[in-house]
Order: sequence, then C-alpha cells, then structure tokens
Amino acid sequence: MMNKFLQRLFAAVAALLSLGSAAEARVPQVARPALWEVSDPDTTIYLFGTIHLLPSDTQWRTPKLDQALTNSQELVVETIVDEKNPTKLMSAMASLGLAKGLPPIIDRVPAAQRPVLEAAIKKSGVPVKAYNSMKTWMAAFLLLSNQFKDLGLSGGVEGVLRSDFTAHNKPIGELETNLEQLSFFDRLPESAQRNLLEGAIENSASMKREFGGMLGSWSRGDVGGIAATFNHDLSGSPELKQALLVQRNINWSKWIERRMTQPGTVMIAVGAGHLAGKYSVLEMLKKDGYKVRRLQ
Repeated sequence: MMNKFLQRLFAAVAALLSLGSAAEARVPQVARPALWEVSDPDTTIYLFGTIHLLPSDTQWRTPKLDQALTNSQELVVETIVDEKNPTKLMSAMASLGLAKGLPPIIDRVPAAQRPVLEAAIKKSGVPVKAYNSMKTWMAAFLLLSNQFKDLGLSGGVEGVLRSDFTAHNKPIGELETNLEQLSFFDRLPESAQRNLLEGAIENSASMKREFGGMLGSWSRGDVGGIAATFNHDLSGSPELKQALLVQRNINWSKWIERRMTQPGTVMIAVGAGHLAGKYSVLEMLKKDGYKVRRLQ
C-alpha cells in the first residue's frame, strides 16, 4: 500500500499528467466546447478539446458531441492514467522524478519567492525533505495540484469519456505512455522547470483569473481565447513551448495522418490548448492538405 506521500504524489501526477488547465468555481455551468472532424470516404476522426480539471457541476455534454461519441468505435486520449492500478505510473514517476544530490527546493526559486514556496510546502503537508529529493518539475506538479484543490476542482472530461467507452466495451488508446509524457517534463532544462515551479506557487487570485478565462473560453468554444491563454502561459519559456506544445502537436498530427489510412471512426480527446493557435494539431493537418470541419 502506498504511504501518504506517495498517494499525494500519485494524485498530483494523475491530475496534471496531461498538462491540464483549470478555473475557479464561478464559471459558466453550461458549456459548448469545440468539436471538429477530419474525414475521407472510409475514415472519420473527431477531435475534441478537453479540460483535464473543472468544477463538478459543469454541464458540457451536447447532442452533437453525444452523437459523435456514439458514432466512434474507439477513444484515443493523451495518456491513460490507471487509478485502480497505479504501478505503471508510480514506476515512471520514481524513475524520472526523484534523484539524489539535488539542490534544496527552496534554493530553486528567487529569494523574493522563497517565503511563498515555504508556505506552499507547509500547506501541502509533505515534508520539505521529500521535495528536496524531487526534480523541479515533479515538485511543481505536486504544489500545483494543491492549488487546484483550493479552487474546488475535480475530475475533468477524459474520465467521463473513458467511463462511457468502457461501459460500451469500446477500446481506449493513448497517444503517449505515462513514461513518454513525463519524459517531456524531465527533459526540460532546469531553467524551464523552475518556471513551472514559480507558476505553481503563483498568487491564487491571479491563478483564478487566468484559469477562469481559460475555462470560460473553453465553455464558449472560443478557440481564439484558448490560444491566447495557452500561448500566454508558455510565452515566458520557449523551451516549454517547444517541448510541451509544438513537438507533441507534430507527433499527434502525424499519428492522425497515419490513422487516416485505416477505415473506421475514432474520437480523439486532448487538451484544448493543443487544438488552438497557429501551432495546433488542426493547423498542422491543414498544412498537410487535410480538410478540418468544425461541427460545434
């Protein structure tokens, strides 16, 4: 059985593994998020931008989305986090996120932010000694998950979709394994990891405004608003943008192009930021000659 620290760490990574965004509780309760389709005579791929964490009372199911889900023979998500059997994720976390000889976690932020980091660590209930053994990106994950809890957030869209497909005995695939996705963070230069850590202890009021704007845009299907928020979040670190957005979108667009050579209907559900802006999966597909049609 996992001890309390490992349980907290698993919960943090399970919630944040897909680079999710969130918002405060006062957001539109009825959402109409964007949905697209790429198709040829024998293949249809739906592309649905998700939110990985959101208030539990948000109603985001619509008739068009439900019809696309019914039509789909398979669901594909960014990565599959198996909360009932966390061995695979725990192994990936231990192999990548923990190390010896790291500088104290307090020394990894500017002096002016150290009191804020100390307060966040104390609030998390995890000993500072444990944080000292974490790589910076892993510590950021854990601290950010505590921020999300304070905003009254619960599970997001993917869990609901996976439950639906499981209930109907439809297969569920992933674009990246847990290890592959965590590796994107692990390969970041230390400067970029520290940007993540500083963002994880950001003022809660500022975080509420930023995430509230993101979820508001998602609820309205405002792709321009999503792109503006996502690009703003990554604008301070070119390394983060290249590793976590651009390169992954390139990988996913190529996966879709390969899948288009096989007949069938697939629902792909990935974070909404990956389907917005000039570096989006959609724009990459268009550049390669595919027609992308918006359904909702």
